[in-house]
Amino acid sequence: MVTIAARELSSTGEPDYVVRALQLADVFAARAPSHDRDASFPFENFADLSREGLLALTVPAALGGVGAGACDTARILGIIAKADPSTALVLSMHYIQHLVMARSTRWPGRLSRKLARETVEGVALINALRVEPELGSPARGGLPATSARRTETGWRLSGRKIYSTGAPILKWYAVWAKTDETETRVGLFLVPAGLPGTRIEQTWDHLGLRASGSHTVIFDDVVFPLDSEIDVRKPDEWRVPDFTHSVVHAIFVAAIYDGVARAARDWLVTFLRERVPANLGAPLATLPRMQEVVGRIEARLAVNTRLIESFAADFDNGFPLTAIESNIVKLTVTNNAVKAVEDALSLTSNHGLSRTNPLERHYRDVLCGRVHTPQDDATRISAGRLALGV
Repeated sequence: MVTIAARELSSTGEPDYVVRALQLADVFAARAPSHDRDASFPFENFADLSREGLLALTVPAALGGVGAGACDTARILGIIAKADPSTALVLSMHYIQHLVMARSTRWPGRLSRKLARETVEGVALINALRVEPELGSPARGGLPATSARRTETGWRLSGRKIYSTGAPILKWYAVWAKTDETETRVGLFLVPAGLPGTRIEQTWDHLGLRASGSHTVIFDDVVFPLDSEIDVRKPDEWRVPDFTHSVVHAIFVAAIYDGVARAARDWLVTFLRERVPANLGAPLATLPRMQEVVGRIEARLAVNTRLIESFAADFDNGFPLTAIESNIVKLTVTNNAVKAVEDALSLTSNHGLSRTNPLERHYRDVLCGRVHTPQDDATRISAGRLALGV
């Protein structure tokens, strides 16, 4: 049933998928506290997203999806992240893969069409599994320990992937692995979830984004078809990262943590308007000190909006961009988001850190932005080297 608010949004020219996302956000926000407490996976959120056609947001329109670009997708992720950033994080990884499929000349068309059809028809999510205990993030270099051994009947995969966001619900894994060939290649293989020899260890017990199901996925001699290579190359050929993946990943991660900061800002505004200390006899919102700090939060969020929207629009319009630029946007937006929530905490005393209020959860969630790839030190080093020509 469409609410009055939704009809009003629709009448202002908002796309239907934005209206649907805003409706779902209210439901997701109500569920988020319990999923955070229990570190339970929000399966019901993804059933709702599928029903509303939002899992297929970045699937090309020609294949039955919405065909949204980076700008509209970042907006949807911001809406969902404001309600439940764990859900938004899983969703963003899925969206990235479909955007890459649509733009890549390396993704086999047969596979990308199959995954697009499944996403349009049901709950069929994909994510790339890259991080390993020994390797860490592949963004910092090195070959994976996960190995794909070629046989006459198929590839045989063995290895361990940590921080596998969305592990409980994924139908497909894009696994970063090396081959056992005489001349080693490295890249992505498309592996169906649930094959014999695959198991999930529930290792995700984190400070923030607790409902993201970012567990460990283990492959023990898992057999999958030989024609399931996505993009496998000589190691030297990976020195230049995939442009689409690196740019939209940075934009979408930025949008998620900005959404968390906006949730904190909204709670703070309500708190300051409603909190009337006896010795003041008026709401805290009337104090210049409160107004100044809230104004500082508004300034940070205004900068975030401009950065995300303009950069995503430039990507959609085909303007020349660089991975370093996108990483700097991620760095700036996530740090603004963290500082905004810290400012909110500075005004709320014990109330802000009480589990009876959502601000402490927003703080735990937004801190994850500091460790989310690409990390700040790597971004600064890359930018510095480029400027210095070394």
